[in-house]
Amino acid sequence: MMIRAALSICVLACIAQADHVVDLTEANFDSVVLNSDKNVLVEFYAPWCGHCKNLAPVYEKVAEAFQHEPNCVVAKVDADKDRKLGERFGVSGFPTIKFYPKNNKAGEEYPSGRSEQAFIEFLNDKCGTNRISGGDLDDAAGRLPSFDRLAKKFVQEKEAREETVKEAEAAAAAVTDPKEKKSADYYVKAMAKIVTKGEDYVDTEIGRLTRMQGGQMSADKKDTLVARKNILGQFHKAAKDEL
Repeated sequence: MMIRAALSICVLACIAQADHVVDLTEANFDSVVLNSDKNVLVEFYAPWCGHCKNLAPVYEKVAEAFQHEPNCVVAKVDADKDRKLGERFGVSGFPTIKFYPKNNKAGEEYPSGRSEQAFIEFLNDKCGTNRISGGDLDDAAGRLPSFDRLAKKFVQEKEAREETVKEAEAAAAAVTDPKEKKSADYYVKAMAKIVTKGEDYVDTEIGRLTRMQGGQMSADKKDTLVARKNILGQFHKAAKDEL
């Protein structure tokens, strides 16, 4: 009896966790999908549709990957139940998948494949995100190409470091996007640390951040650590390339 009860609890817990797709109805569709701050992927489905049933576990994994991206929403509509929504957007078959970017709330047909990776690549491209299966960030997250070049210059042109730091500071000051600003400032901070603590700072800091990742932390904190490691990795790569 105890084993059976434990299994039941486990099953219920797994079901509760597997619920990252946002359910839309006529009551909340406009407030979510037509929100100009959000990019929204919507599956119009019918519960009896075999293709929809096959897609469901894949779609759930996609939603899980983007659960910590508030401006990149993965949602679904039971268009058999809420038929007015299906009619409103010209849905004639199931599943129909539409994407509603921030700048086009009329919606557009989802043009890519229906594998988890295809969905993830599409949303990363459209939302400007860097998610991989499971929700972690890829090795490009946090990095800025122009600052990658400055990191390389800083490492490899030691005689010009002072000028490079000033160039990086000026470039960081000109960044207006909050997310990019955070990254730009960290490139500058890393340069300053290398100047004061020496060339070993990068490897030491990467090691420290890696150890921190093994502990309990919020999703935002975890993302920050990954982004910082990615940025520091560019200094490390530049040093290796120099050899």
